[in-house]
Amino acid sequence: MEKRTLGKSGLEVSALGLGCMGLTFGYGPATNEGDAIALIQKAVELGVTFFDTAEAYTQGANEELVGKALKPYKNKVVIATKFGFQNGNSHEGLDSSPKRIRAVAERSLKLLQVDAIDLFYQHRVDPNVPMEDVAGTVRDLIAEGKVKHFGLSEAGVQSIRKAHAVLPVTALQSEYSLWWREPEKEILPTLEELGIGFVSFSPLGKGFLTGAINENTQFDKTDFRNVVPRFSEENRKANQKLVDLLGEIAKQKQATPAQIALAWLLAQKPWIAPIPGTTKIHRLEENVGAASIVLTPKDIREIDAAFSAIPVQGDRYPAQLQNRVGK
Repeated sequence: MEKRTLGKSGLEVSALGLGCMGLTFGYGPATNEGDAIALIQKAVELGVTFFDTAEAYTQGANEELVGKALKPYKNKVVIATKFGFQNGNSHEGLDSSPKRIRAVAERSLKLLQVDAIDLFYQHRVDPNVPMEDVAGTVRDLIAEGKVKHFGLSEAGVQSIRKAHAVLPVTALQSEYSLWWREPEKEILPTLEELGIGFVSFSPLGKGFLTGAINENTQFDKTDFRNVVPRFSEENRKANQKLVDLLGEIAKQKQATPAQIALAWLLAQKPWIAPIPGTTKIHRLEENVGAASIVLTPKDIREIDAAFSAIPVQGDRYPAQLQNRVGK
């Protein structure tokens, strides 16, 4: 698979990474450990070198899983993890105090079984801790050889600029896809100006753009899509037009809807690396196939024109989660 460099940082990753959250957190029951390890290792075989986890994904269990799976590939892959929640629990509120950042770093090093964290993100901006203190703490961890690169997740332009002035930010991670294009307004121009890479999570619209979800889909009771307005039964029915359109475009290209959605993202900027997640090997293989699909400028114009004619229904987060974004 082709490689991409995240901004001016020099950090080289596979064009498509693997978001590992869903293996233990957010989308229903955890995947069997053996199956999860097999999936992560299959990703490496297919050319994926970029893996995303976080302390908050089941309070370290996800990091431990990723560490076990990638131990045979030490120094051959890039592992990103995140800090920023009290006790590593996203339900307990934010905590990016220097003491907490250091504690998370030490634990993540052990769980991931690595000598240094390749990319250490602040999971959400903490309004109670000056960004200068956050970036300064990570700068110290880099000086100590415990962290290699600094990232932010779902941060707004002001926070990005403040952090970058203290310590160069390697990557911003936020949601970006054909059905969530908000980053195009302010975030992408700022990243381009500053030379920061962009890692897009939920590049398949939390599964919706694959075509595998419709108005009749029943989610597991622990699946967080149950509280996402965009995934209400009524909105899924309304948004089906988008998936139908994507399916038509995919047929013309002899590809799948998911592959076109990912190829569209890859065509936006050479410093964007999407990290689709999955629990199924056949979906992993399908996603990786997107890296070899080339969309021409004409294809992109036609896709953009078609999608702009269909407004997406429903917010991407419930209000309490949206309040943590863009600070």
